[in-house]
Amino acid sequence: MTRVCLLGDPDVELSYELLSRETARDALATYDIEEPFENSVAVDTVSLGAAVSLLNDLDWYLIRFVDEAFVSEPSVATDEWLSRDLAREVRDGEVPPEETDQRLKVFGLVDGRPVEPLFVRRRQGETPEYDLRDVDETVVVRVSESEFSG
Repeated sequence: MTRVCLLGDPDVELSYELLSRETARDALATYDIEEPFENSVAVDTVSLGAAVSLLNDLDWYLIRFVDEAFVSEPSVATDEWLSRDLAREVRDGEVPPEETDQRLKVFGLVDGRPVEPLFVRRRQGETPEYDLRDVDETVVVRVSESEFSG
């Protein structure tokens, strides 16, 4: 299963904003919705293509209510997420899955809430430590070259 996770803008209640609007509600109707992080919405899809398509269907809402959109694709990485852009690039064959692990956006987790991302480059298979503040754990998101450089 490929998982899509949307992190809500801090100024909105994401699940309310998505489920109170007919088009978004219809797009999410066939999925079991979970909340892995504070103010997030996550669903499991059947493939990377379905995940990217769902994100495309929800684009209007993503622009307005979502800070981050992640995709977890087990065939690429079992314990790291892909950014929306990188997931699309992998799906379209622009970037081979094995070349996605160098540029990272690492979020700290404090009380179940992702905080302050740190952009790092993995070196010799090692992920630099998150050092922006004390955190309970981290969430690693692989990002595209354009997202990393800025």
